[in-house]
Amino acid sequence: MNKESTGGRPISAQASAALKEAALRLVRAKGYNKVSIAVIAKEAGVARQTLYNRWNTKADLVLDALFEEAQNYAAAPSLNDTRDSRVLLEEFLTNVFHHLTDNGDMMRALIAAAQIDRAFHDTFYAKFVLPRDRMITDLLRLAQTRGEFSSDRNAELVSGFIHGAFWYRLLNRKALNADFARAIISEFFD
Repeated sequence: MNKESTGGRPISAQASAALKEAALRLVRAKGYNKVSIAVIAKEAGVARQTLYNRWNTKADLVLDALFEEAQNYAAAPSLNDTRDSRVLLEEFLTNVFHHLTDNGDMMRALIAAAQIDRAFHDTFYAKFVLPRDRMITDLLRLAQTRGEFSSDRNAELVSGFIHGAFWYRLLNRKALNADFARAIISEFFD
């Protein structure tokens, strides 16, 4: 979780970027549990206190770095897109699955950290899980308004089913790919 600056030197965007990049690179190379705050700070070329001025924990830093990267791969789909909602949802899920596959070990480590640390759990849920849940729910509601998805279906519940399916696969190291995205869509749209 980012902390607000309360004085002293201004927060450097360059230092933050270096810390995020170092965290992702090191965690991907060595594994989450084998990388310490000290190693990340050293690799980024900044003081450890600089890191702690921005994030409370390693998990918070890695989550911010991963979240920023996810925005490039799996940003919220435009609700103004005129393509079929089914296509939009399948494309979105495929992008999410690609990101989760590339970062599976890191995501599993963050999920584990969220089970141990309540404050991090709240951050992980608010910054990563809930926004993606809303994106899928919004797409399902769009499909309902367009008559592409039954208005009798509970969009929030269906979104929960979709998330349950892919989180289960992620945790059990099962394939998350375009075929699985199509299978999910077929279950709800066919």
